[in-house]
Amino acid sequence: MRRAAMNTPQRSRPSWQIAVSLGFAATLALSACSAAPAPAAPVEEAPVGEVDAAAAAALPEKYVKAGVIRVASDYPYPPMEMLDEDQNLTGLDFDLAQALGVKLGVPLTLEKQAFATNIPALQSGQSDIIMSGMNDTAKRQETLDFVDYFHAGFSIMVLAGNPEKITTVLDLCGKDVAVSKATIQAEILRGYDDQCTQAGPGPIKIAELPSETDVQTAVRSGKAIADVVDSAVAAYSAQTAGDGEMFEVVRDPANPNGYNPVFTGIGVLKKDSELTSALVLALDSIIADGSYQEILEKYDLGDYAIDKAGLNLGS
Repeated sequence: MRRAAMNTPQRSRPSWQIAVSLGFAATLALSACSAAPAPAAPVEEAPVGEVDAAAAAALPEKYVKAGVIRVASDYPYPPMEMLDEDQNLTGLDFDLAQALGVKLGVPLTLEKQAFATNIPALQSGQSDIIMSGMNDTAKRQETLDFVDYFHAGFSIMVLAGNPEKITTVLDLCGKDVAVSKATIQAEILRGYDDQCTQAGPGPIKIAELPSETDVQTAVRSGKAIADVVDSAVAAYSAQTAGDGEMFEVVRDPANPNGYNPVFTGIGVLKKDSELTSALVLALDSIIADGSYQEILEKYDLGDYAIDKAGLNLGS
């Protein structure tokens, strides 16, 4: 996802959730330099479901007394965190946070935090955990423990109908492909240069464009045959662009989680190990009752599910 060391570009409610528990202000401060969380609007209806006794018992008392677990999150970033037409939060991270809160018996509230300040917000006590499409990496594990809930790499997105009949990344050899500028995808694609040269067509012709919007425009106009982007972003774009009729994602059976997959997790300070343990139990509980898979399927992200909660699986 974008939340690696380099920046990359990623309805009806599920049955377990009656309504969004928290609305957010219609006007959001999007400045990256601001570390202050945006104020939440009044509570509407809380998600319903059964508390998981083991997860709730493992939750440190201070969060029970506080009545909330504060989540640092840099939104919007579809499909992980989004705003609907009424400026209420939705998206994969938001829905998972609501489901986890049900299991713990204490709601998780997303508070806007610029991505670069997410870890400092935990260290200063301003937030309790991070859910912001953050990749679990060895470097970040020096400061955080990660409760991993998602495993995805990058995918190839093409025009609907796949007119160039792309089936794997090597089918891109010698062809024009677009990626967002300064992303890890360009570097990864250049790693196929030798294979492409040996195969005959030559290296992939990579155009690095200013934004994901520009990349998709290049594919629509025929200037590029494919958009190589985070799997979550690709799935969401294929689901929504042109009412779901503009693009499709190439499914490579040999790479079901996308190419170069990485783990995404909930970031928790290492000193808060009891909170980490409670989150592991809560995540395992929503996996077991099926609501986890239901949430992923809502955003067409079911291919990137994990079988059980992971702990520091990144490297």
